[in-house]
Order: sequence, then structure tokens, then C-alpha cells
Amino acid sequence: MPSPLVWVVLTLVAYLVGSVPLSYLAAKWSRGIDLREHGTGQVGGGNLWRLTSWKLGLPVGLFDGTKGLWMVWLAQAAGLTIAQQIIVGLGAIAGHNWSVFLKFAGGRGVGTTLGVVLILPLANDMSLVPTIVFFAVCIVGALATRRSPVPVLVAMASLPVASWLSGETLSVTLAFLAIFIILLIGRLSAPRVSGLSIGRGELLLNRLLFDRDIRDRNAWLHRAPPGATPLKPGKQE
Repeated sequence: MPSPLVWVVLTLVAYLVGSVPLSYLAAKWSRGIDLREHGTGQVGGGNLWRLTSWKLGLPVGLFDGTKGLWMVWLAQAAGLTIAQQIIVGLGAIAGHNWSVFLKFAGGRGVGTTLGVVLILPLANDMSLVPTIVFFAVCIVGALATRRSPVPVLVAMASLPVASWLSGETLSVTLAFLAIFIILLIGRLSAPRVSGLSIGRGELLLNRLLFDRDIRDRNAWLHRAPPGATPLKPGKQE
């Protein structure tokens, strides 16, 4: 059994790796814009794709996904338990959501979570049920609703439930629960956009279900920061 120091160090490294804001840098270099002020306001491949093109959004999204994947693989190679590996992956997710390089702003960590959930059963002798349920809910939900916030919310919530039902240890189930809690914190604690006349209850419900402050998706995506003009979406090449 490796020293607890190995676990702590790998989790800190995972946080720093997760903090690398490649989507932010790509948006700055390609269009001179700050992703935090346009589109969904999230620093991730999805928002970059909408504002630029798939040629930037796709590789950056893949990079975001591999942040957690490679860190979990390293944790497994170091001999950490499955629960410890998930916590290391959680470090990468937290880094993506609250990047130390962007004054603790970031995305929602969905891509990074996908990488973590994908690598776990491939690198360990564990049940495939949580991973299969997670991806099934994401894919079927997104195809059925043509939107991702609710399917992602349900898929994240399914992780601890599927883990428990498949007979995983309590520590693994609690680690999956931590991933779900991180998603909730990321959605509900995002900075409020100024000038919105909306009650706190409705605001929190919109964030929980739609991952935005208002229900109107087009108005949210095409809003402009104070003193700026709305951006047109990038060409979908």
C-alpha cells in the first residue's frame, strides 16, 4: 500500500493539471475573447466550439477529458485504491471548475468527469455498471432532449446509486457521490450575471436544471458583457 503522501501529491498534481485553461487560451488566441464573458460563460470545449468552430472545440474538449483520465491511470499505476483514484480524478475536475490560473473560474468539469468514469473500469477490477449507466443516461438523454444539462445532472446522480446497487464498497460510492456534489456546487455557485430581475429561488432552479441563470437558452448564449456587443457564434465548419 503506497504512502498517503502519494495520494495527496497526485491529487494536488491532478488539480494543477485540471486547472490548465486550454479552452480559455484558445479563445484568446483565436478570437481575442474571454470565454467567461460570452456564450455559456464556461471555460470549456463546448463553449469554445459554439463561439469559434469544431476545429478548436473538439481537440480542446478531448484534452479536457484526458485531464482526469491520465491522472486516474497514474493513481492506479501507483497502487491507490479505486476510491482514492476517484478522489485524484476529482482533483482534476475541481481544477477544471475552479482553475488557479483563472482566479478560480472555470467550466463544469463534464468532459473531465467523462474521462474519469471511462478509465476506472478499464484500469481496475470493478463493476462496469456505473460507467454504462452514466454514459447511457448522457447519450440517450441528450438525443431525446437535444440538450445536455438535465441528462448530465441525472447521469452524475446515477453514479453513486449505480455504484451502490452494483455492490461497490461504501468508499467508492461516497467518492462517486463527491463527483455529483462537485457538479451541484459548480452550477449553483457560479457568479450571478448583473442586471437580471429574477428571484433567488428561480435562479437556483434554472441553474440546477438548465445550468444557466435564465430559461431562454438563445438569450443566454447571445448575451453580451457590460459595454460590449453580442458575439455571433463561430462558423460550424
